[in-house]
Amino acid sequence: MPTETDMICVTCPRGCALKVIHEGNNILEVNGATCKRGKDYALCELTDPRRMVASSVKVKNGIHSLVPVYTAQAFPKPLIRKLADHLRKIEIEAPVKINQIVVENILNTGIDILASRDLPARQ
Repeated sequence: MPTETDMICVTCPRGCALKVIHEGNNILEVNGATCKRGKDYALCELTDPRRMVASSVKVKNGIHSLVPVYTAQAFPKPLIRKLADHLRKIEIEAPVKINQIVVENILNTGIDILASRDLPARQ
């Protein structure tokens, strides 16, 4: 039996209100999309929802005690809480350079965690 799901496409700034008719992960119809990316977004949201994640990790001997970090690619949504728990336990040594890999292949996802800014060591 087909199901109707409402979602907002966030692929572009338009933010189209989509009505997706689907049977499980099989999309039958997407209404409300003003571009073809809406259908691709709906399929991804139903089968493998992902989000970019920004957070911070602790830094030893830095001019600040935290450095902002982000995922290099969109991260699987069901694993975000586990990611946050893991990031809370990480502490790196200053200095930190922008776009430096802080954690490689976090949680075996193939996605790296990168530093969002430079953070010099304490003098």
